[in-house]
Amino acid sequence: MNQEKRYILIASLNLCVFCFILQIDKCCAVDPQFVACNKSVNCRYGPRISFPFYIEDVQKSYCGYPGFGLNCSEQGFPVVHMAGNEYLVEDIRYQDHTFQLKNSVFNSSVSNGCVSAIKNVSLDNRPFHFVKKSKIYLLSKCNGSISQNLLKHRIDFGCGGENGNDWGYAMIAEDESFESALQVCEKHVMAPVERLGDEGSNRDVDYLVLLRRGFRLKWTAVNCSECAESRGHCGFDVNTYQFKCFCTDRPHALSCPPSTAKINLGLILGIVFSCIGVVILFFSLRKKIFWQNNLRFWESRAEDHLNIEAFLKNSGSYAPKRYNYTDIKRITNRFRSKLGQGGFGNVYRGSLRNGSEVAVKVLNELKGSGEDFINEVASISRTSHVNIVSLVGFCFEGHKRALVYEFMPNGSLEKFIYEERSNGVRQLGWPILYKIALGIARGLEYLHRGCNTRILHFDIKPHNILLDEDFCPKVSDFGLAKMCMKQESVVSMLGPRGTIGYIAPEIVCRNLGGVSHKSDVYSYGMMVLEMVGGRKNVDVGVDRTSEIYFPHWLYRRIELDEELQLIGIMNEEENECAKKMVIASLWCIQTDPSNRPSMSKVLEMLEGKLDSLQMPPKPYLFSPSRSEVDSSVVELA
Repeated sequence: MNQEKRYILIASLNLCVFCFILQIDKCCAVDPQFVACNKSVNCRYGPRISFPFYIEDVQKSYCGYPGFGLNCSEQGFPVVHMAGNEYLVEDIRYQDHTFQLKNSVFNSSVSNGCVSAIKNVSLDNRPFHFVKKSKIYLLSKCNGSISQNLLKHRIDFGCGGENGNDWGYAMIAEDESFESALQVCEKHVMAPVERLGDEGSNRDVDYLVLLRRGFRLKWTAVNCSECAESRGHCGFDVNTYQFKCFCTDRPHALSCPPSTAKINLGLILGIVFSCIGVVILFFSLRKKIFWQNNLRFWESRAEDHLNIEAFLKNSGSYAPKRYNYTDIKRITNRFRSKLGQGGFGNVYRGSLRNGSEVAVKVLNELKGSGEDFINEVASISRTSHVNIVSLVGFCFEGHKRALVYEFMPNGSLEKFIYEERSNGVRQLGWPILYKIALGIARGLEYLHRGCNTRILHFDIKPHNILLDEDFCPKVSDFGLAKMCMKQESVVSMLGPRGTIGYIAPEIVCRNLGGVSHKSDVYSYGMMVLEMVGGRKNVDVGVDRTSEIYFPHWLYRRIELDEELQLIGIMNEEENECAKKMVIASLWCIQTDPSNRPSMSKVLEMLEGKLDSLQMPPKPYLFSPSRSEVDSSVVELA
C-alpha cells in the first residue's frame, strides 16, 4: 500500500475513532451529583459516616438527609448539635437505623465535664425518636433547707467551684424527694438516658454513669440499601423534598437502572456500521487511485527536482549550508550511530569537521511534491530562537535528502515523562518540568508572532521536543508546518495533519472552527497534561474508569478542589507550578478555538500568580486517543 492510500485509510479511521470518542463522552459523562457523593468522608475518630448522615461544610447537603448534618470537632470526633447541646456520635447502626449519642461534657477530650452546661433536650423538627428513653433531672442553684433524703442524690457538677455550680442533684421524676427538690432548686434540666435492666428501680444507682453512657435515637428516612445495591449513591433533592439515587447518568427515584445495555448496543452498532462504510469507501477508491498513481508517479518525479531547486533559489540568504550525500555519509560515519526513527525517516548521530556534534535526519522517499522537505527547510531556516532547534545544513541529491541539526544530548522529551524510576520517583523534577513547559511556550510564541512569517507547526508532541544538556527544550520536526502571513487568522488545508492524540478537533471537523495557530495551542495543552501526569492522556490500563481520560479526571479534581495526587511534589511552590500548568493546559484544550488563549496568554498564565487564574469551561469534545500500535502522523495535503 503506497503512502497516499495509507494516509487516506488512517485519516478515515481517525475520523471514525473521533466520532467514537465523542459518543462515548456523551453517553458516559458522569453526573456531578454522583461524583460529589462518591467520595467517602469521615472524621478522624468515630464511626463511618454515610447516608443519611453527611459532614457539613465538607460534603454537599444533598449527599445526606435534612437534619442529619454532622460536624467534626477540633479533636476529630463526629458531633451533632441539638437544642444548644453538643453530642458526640459514638456509634451508628445503619441496619436498624439507630445511633448512640453522648453529651460532649462527659468526654474529657472535648469538654471540661461541667454538668451544669447541659441544656434541656428537644427533638422538635428532627426525624429522630428515643429508644428506651428515661429521664434524669439535673437540679442546681438550690437554696433553703436540704432534706437528708435529698443529700443522697448530690453529685459533683465538675465546674470548678468558682461560680457556685460545682454541686447539684440528679434524680428521676419517680423519686420520693423529687417534688421537694423542685421547691428549693431554681434550675431544672431534663437529660435523656438509656435505662439498662433494673437500674432505674435501684435507688442507689449512679446517675452520672447513666449520663456518661448517653442515649440511643432511631431515625426515620428512606432505606438506602436498594440504591447502594444498584451502585448508586443515596441523596436528597431539596427542591422536591424527596429521596434521590444519584447514578452515573442522572438522579433516579429509588435505584439506578439495571444496565445501559441498550444504549451501549446502539452505540456499538452505530460505530460498526460507520466503520464498514469507511472500509467500503476505501476499497471503492483503491482501484481508481492505483491507476492514477501509476500515471502520476513519473510525472511527480520530474517535478520534485524542479520544485525543490526553485524553492532553494528563492530562499536566498535564508537557505542553510548545502551538503552532498558523500558529506552526509562522512558526517555520520556511514550511518553507524542511529539515534531513532520517525514517520519521515531515521536520525543518526554525526560530527562535523570542526568537531561539533550534529543529528542527521535522513528522509524517506519524497512524498507528493516534496512538501515535507520544503516545509522543514523553509520553516526552520527562517527561525533563530533558543527554544527552536537550529538547522545546520541540508542535502538534496537526486532522491536522497537529509537535514543536519544541532545535536541534543538528552534526546526527546518523550523518554523522560512516561517512565518512573524503580522507586516511583519522576525522572524529571517539577522545577525542570515547569522550565520545559515555559520554554516550549516561548518557542511556539516565537513561531506564531516573532518571525516575519507566521509558522504553524501542526505536530507538537513530546517526541518532537528535544532537550539539550541543560534540559532546555527546543521545538523540532517541521515536516508538517505551514507558513502564512501574520494577518492571516485562518489557513487552508486539504486534509488532517498531526499526530493522533494531539490533533486539534477543528483539524478533523471543520464545523468547529477554522484551522489557525490555535491548533498548535491545543497540541501544546495535551502535551503539557501528559508531562504533568507522567502518562498518556488516554490510558486504558488504569484501575478506575474515571481516570481513563486524564484531562477529564484532572478537571474534576480541580473543580471539586481536591488534591491532584501528582507524583514527586515536594513543597507548596512545586504544587503551585503544577496547578498553573494544569489550568493553563485545560484552557489550551478547549474545543472551540476562539476560547483557547494565544501562546502569549499561556505564558502570562504560567509566569503569573495562581490566584489570578480562572477555571476554564469543561471541554465538551476531546481529541481522539493516540494509537498504541502506530504513532505515525496523519497528513493529507
